[in-house]
Amino acid sequence: MSTTTLDRSAPSTMSERYLAIPTPLRWMGVAALGILVLTIVQSMSGTSLLTDSNTSGTMLRWSIPLLLAALGGLFSERVGIVNIGLEGMMILGTWCGAWGAFNWGPWWGLVAGAVGGALGGLLHAVATINFGVDHIVSGVAINLLGPGLTRYLSERVFVNYEGGSQTLSPRVDGLGNITVPFFAGGKIGGWESPDMLGWIDDKEWFWISDMAGVLRGLLFNIAYFTIVALVLAMIGSWIIWKTALGLRMRSSGENPSAGESLGVNIYLYRYIGVMISGALAGMAGAFIVLELTGLYRGGQTQGRGFIALAALIFGNYKVSGIIVGASLFAYPLGLSFADFDGSATRALLLVITLALIGVTVWAIRKEKWVDAIIGGGIAIAVLIWYLTTEAAPDWLPNTMPYALVLLVLIFNVQKLRVPQAVGAPFRRGDH
Repeated sequence: MSTTTLDRSAPSTMSERYLAIPTPLRWMGVAALGILVLTIVQSMSGTSLLTDSNTSGTMLRWSIPLLLAALGGLFSERVGIVNIGLEGMMILGTWCGAWGAFNWGPWWGLVAGAVGGALGGLLHAVATINFGVDHIVSGVAINLLGPGLTRYLSERVFVNYEGGSQTLSPRVDGLGNITVPFFAGGKIGGWESPDMLGWIDDKEWFWISDMAGVLRGLLFNIAYFTIVALVLAMIGSWIIWKTALGLRMRSSGENPSAGESLGVNIYLYRYIGVMISGALAGMAGAFIVLELTGLYRGGQTQGRGFIALAALIFGNYKVSGIIVGASLFAYPLGLSFADFDGSATRALLLVITLALIGVTVWAIRKEKWVDAIIGGGIAIAVLIWYLTTEAAPDWLPNTMPYALVLLVLIFNVQKLRVPQAVGAPFRRGDH
């Protein structure tokens, strides 16, 4: 009798072979494939804005507030506290960021924005952890408190400053920008370096020039604040998944009773998580003031705290997924700034159609017939919309993030990894 040994080290299926590829290479491949789709669609639609460097650069700038706020939501929910008050904490961050930047400079504005958001997080923590207030009710209260409190503070502070009013702050400076030399034409000292990606973009080579244009937008005129945010995202991922602090925080959100039985101070780590959440949301608000608008204005967050929650769900409570979600959600907005006639935004309807066709094919291969019918039906509806309109409506870019999240919940709800004890009440001694 002979025995057969299986080589379990070698990937056997296509999905296993895909997962065996290093994560950075996988993301690069997905990005290149996505740009290929955009290249094909814009050649069919008669626009060049889908892969324009200005579009990708604007996308990057507007994705940072979503990234920071969603990262804050991740910290809060990992410790078991639902935080729909991100919008209110961002609003507190906008006011405090403008106030700190006007009085002491932009870097102190960044710190002040984080402190303002952290105070909102502290309020949410006291209400939910100590007093047992429903997490949704507490979050809604903070969202209502933020606009009212900042309006009151503006009436007491900004009206006394030159250029300020009840709803506006004086103009403030940002942290500054940098362009990467050689790749995007940045300067080294006083010398203007070559713009390699710009040169490739001008050649109008199919797909290659489009990838160069997108990449150049990500490397041209980058705000220092953007670099800070991306570093914070990497640090946040490291803290949550690689440190003892992160392990204790995750135990607070997964099984607090078991964590307490092992000596973990659940209250303490929930406070830490929620206050970090508020600080990051406050920094997101400060970014809007310092880098996007140049001043505080009432209502300038425009619901981005809720879009950040959508990015958190889209990213399946992982930092890498949040970065992808924030970029995808900011892309239609970045495109709309240069799309004056709505034709390029209309082309996104064709992109969505192709994506839904791919989802439908995947569902058929998995024999998920309900998903296939839903995906195919939505794809047909979006395609009809594309064929029967000449310009996309103004509200489309702002609604796309929520539509994407609905699609994720419809087709991928079984793979969502929500912390088990998030939103559940906990009292010391429950174990």
